[in-house]
Amino acid sequence: MSQLPLQITFRHMPPSEAVGALIRERADKLEAFYPGLISCRVVIDEERLHRRQGRLFSVRIDLHVPGHEFATTREHDEDVYVALRDAFDAARRWLEDEIRQQRGDVKHHEVPQHGTVARLVAGERYGFIAKADGTELYFAAENVVSPRFESLEPGTPVQYIEDAGAEGPQAHRVSAGHHGGG
Repeated sequence: MSQLPLQITFRHMPPSEAVGALIRERADKLEAFYPGLISCRVVIDEERLHRRQGRLFSVRIDLHVPGHEFATTREHDEDVYVALRDAFDAARRWLEDEIRQQRGDVKHHEVPQHGTVARLVAGERYGFIAKADGTELYFAAENVVSPRFESLEPGTPVQYIEDAGAEGPQAHRVSAGHHGGG
């Protein structure tokens, strides 16, 4: 039986025994893969759309390991099981990277990465960048170099430096329109 503290939250939807069981199973697998896992929090949010479009699910997973925290959000999948699979796959990739860094297999270089602005929360001055691997990365307005945060829109191509923040990986030195030729 797992010793991992696991918190499951259902937002805008009734709790589901089947979904809860799948989350427990996937969290147990993460703990078996990375025994140092301290806690796992999973939030499933159902967004009801217009009648024709149905509904979308987002899954956020917060993992806490000694010295680090990680958060991933898989947005807008019509199938809650696909959203869960993708979120747990991203969490496992992060744990694999943690293991490689602990062993010293990975040297951390500040090489700008490329992505696009996925969404903005203008009133609270933060947003998310869609990375090439499909995961999303948080960024705050104060981490935008150019243009100003207020000038960014969803879909804007950006480059950034990914770094560990208090709440998990974050984008720093976010800039748009400075991508060299390719």
